[in-house]
This record gives sequence, structure tokens and C-alpha cells, in this order.
Amino acid sequence: MPRSQGFPELKNDTFLRAAWGEDTDYTPVWCMRQAGRYLPEFRETRAAQDFFSTCRSPEACCELTLQPLRRFPLDAAIIFSDILVVPQALGMEVTMVPGKGPSFPEPLREERDLERLRDPATVASELGYVFQAITLTRQQLAGRVPLIGFAGAPWTLMTYMVEGGSSSTMAQAKRWLYQRPQASHKLLRILTDALVPYLVGQVAAGAQALQLFESHAGHLGPQLFNKFALPYICDVAKRVKARLQESGLAPVPMIIFAKDGHFALEELAQAGYEVVGLDWTVAPEKARERVGKTVTLQGNLDPCALYASEEEIGRLVQQMLNDFGPQRYIANLGHGLYPDMDPEHVGAFVDAVHRYSRLLRQN
Repeated sequence: MPRSQGFPELKNDTFLRAAWGEDTDYTPVWCMRQAGRYLPEFRETRAAQDFFSTCRSPEACCELTLQPLRRFPLDAAIIFSDILVVPQALGMEVTMVPGKGPSFPEPLREERDLERLRDPATVASELGYVFQAITLTRQQLAGRVPLIGFAGAPWTLMTYMVEGGSSSTMAQAKRWLYQRPQASHKLLRILTDALVPYLVGQVAAGAQALQLFESHAGHLGPQLFNKFALPYICDVAKRVKARLQESGLAPVPMIIFAKDGHFALEELAQAGYEVVGLDWTVAPEKARERVGKTVTLQGNLDPCALYASEEEIGRLVQQMLNDFGPQRYIANLGHGLYPDMDPEHVGAFVDAVHRYSRLLRQN
């Protein structure tokens, strides 16, 4: 299927090579939330319509995805979308409240609320607008860099659906895990069944890599994580890969980013993903020791380091690259960019990674 879309030939495959564990001439770099409010042009494009209307406009998503690439020599693009389009496609109402974040007017309160959810097999057909955005962006990118697709992992999506929005403790979602383990597994299975065709559909539409965001891993200790998060993370990778093969689609590298999930690094390295994303609380050398040579690592500069001077950013990048080593590594932040960050400093970060990683290889 993807060949028939006749996408332009890829000119810079450094990110994909690093993801597959092949040697690269320099360290590739991209930033989580690189299409974000820190860019004045992003704020201008977004001002016209509400958040989820923007997500449903392939043209708007394409424009927002390309904006950071016009400014910075990033090595990958990531489609502009949101992890909460999946609960929406399952029939839940979600609104984005300015200054507050996502809000579910009718969250899941008890087991029988699961009956309100649509059949997960229909989710991909509800999310055609994401696939259109990916295909359009892939054409507009003209082969400059690869395009990453993404989704939220089952546990993280469950937290929003049960909490009804953001939460500092996730007490309601965790109450489900302790009081309603069967219902929790049922919900997590529904989400997994929705995510697999959604991610495969992204690849069919033109995504060249996939990242799964387990943003709320840190609210679970090792026991709960191994019971309610990890099995579904593994299942997503295994089933997506099998389904790609069955569909005659070429394999794509998959990235797992479990924020604050440092207690599960070894398990994540064996979960079936080519790349493990790290947040800034993990020491790179220690992470490398723990995951071994079988996976690529991605991360992990503290996003707040971009508040530092450009000289200091250069020093911090140098330290980070020394710690990770030259190969099997993709540079990124340890979390997304914040809205008040200076685009000049983002540029300094990207340039420092390219400049210093080439020097590192010469010595």
C-alpha cells in the first residue's frame, strides 16, 4: 500500500538508522512537542480554532508538523495530534480547557460505564483524519526527514478516562486497579484492541516510525506497572509488528517512552521496541548498563535546561552525548518543550547535538 502512494524518496535517514541500531555519521535529534506553543507561528495557526478541531484538520496538522522543520535542522518530524483522540473515537467526550488541559465531562466511574464505549474495531475508521494528516504531511515533507506517528499507551489513556482529566496522584485510576482489577484489565484490553489498528493505520498512511507514550508510568510502582502497564505495552508492539507483516507493510522502528518508569528499564528494553526513551531523571551511563546493547536509547536533556544560556546548553549537550556514547542513540529532551521556551535556545540545542556528535566521532 505505501508504495502506491508514491512518497518522495527519503533524503535523510539518520534517525531511522539510529533507531534500527545502525551506525550513523552524527547523532540525530528531534524534540518532543517540537510543534508547540513556544513557536509564535504555532500560536498564530492554532488561534483560529479549538484544539480538537485543529486535530481533525489534516491541513492544520500538516502545517503545524512542518513549522519546526522550517526553523531547525531536526532529523525527524512527529505528526501533530493528541493521545486523547483514541478515547474520543471510543465515544467519550473530551474538551481542551484553555489553561487547564483536557477534560472529560463524563469520566468512567464504574464498571458498567465500559458498556458506553464503542467497539475498538471501529476506532481506526473514526480516526481517518489522522491518517489523512500523515499522508499529506509525508507528501509535503518531500523526503526531507522521516515522519513519526504516535499514540498513548493503554494505562496512560485509562488514567484520563477514569480521572476525567489531569491529576497529581491518579488516585481514582489507581483505585480501579486495586478495587476493580478485572474491570481495569477489560478497559486496558479495549484500549489495546483500539491502538493496534490505529498504529498500523498510521504506518499504512505513511508514518515511518511509531512512539508509544506511557506518560503516567511514574504513578505506578514496579508491581502495578508489571501487572497493568507492561503486558499491554508488550502486546501493542507484538501485535502491531505482526499486523504490519500480515498487511505486507514494511516494518518500522517503535519507540517506548515511559516517563518516570526508570524502575522498569530492563523490562522496557525487552518489551519488543527498538528504542527506549528516557526522561531526565535517569543517568545515561547507568541506563546503558541496564538495557545492554540490544536497544537504541532516546533522550534525555532536562527540558528546563533550555532556559540556560546558549553556551551552557552547549556544555550540557556535550556532557549528555559523552554519557550516551556515539551509536545506538537519538538525542531528545527528557519530556516535551514548554510553551515559554525561546525558539533560539531550541535551535542552539539542535545545533549543539549535530556539531558535537560529529566531533565525538572524529576523536
